[in-house]
Amino acid sequence: MAIWDKVKQGIDKAGKAAQDVFDEGKLRLDAYRAREQADKAAEALGYAVFRAADAGGELEADARDRLIAALRAQDAEARRLETELAAARAANGTTHPDAASSAAPSDPVSSAPVPQAAAPSDPQVG
Repeated sequence: MAIWDKVKQGIDKAGKAAQDVFDEGKLRLDAYRAREQADKAAEALGYAVFRAADAGGELEADARDRLIAALRAQDAEARRLETELAAARAANGTTHPDAASSAAPSDPVSSAPVPQAAAPSDPQVG
């Protein structure tokens, strides 16, 4: 009878591991979708500011506030899910090599590469 108990324990352990992987995958997909929505909200804000400036004016305060509120809400949800995913990975002891690349930067503006201007050439040096 002891062998059946060990088999049952092994099956239960495998079932829990499979459920953990499934839950983590679902959470990862939810975090990805939430980050996509935050990116779309940021894009909408950027386009609205650009279009207003291109037309020679500024974005109306109520439109700006509405777009910023949408971005804040989407970004907060994405961060919450990304934090939850990191906690689930830590609890499960799983690490993924692409975890660093799949996580969105905490501040996409400050982490963006800054283009460097070329140094002016000196025609007298040569």
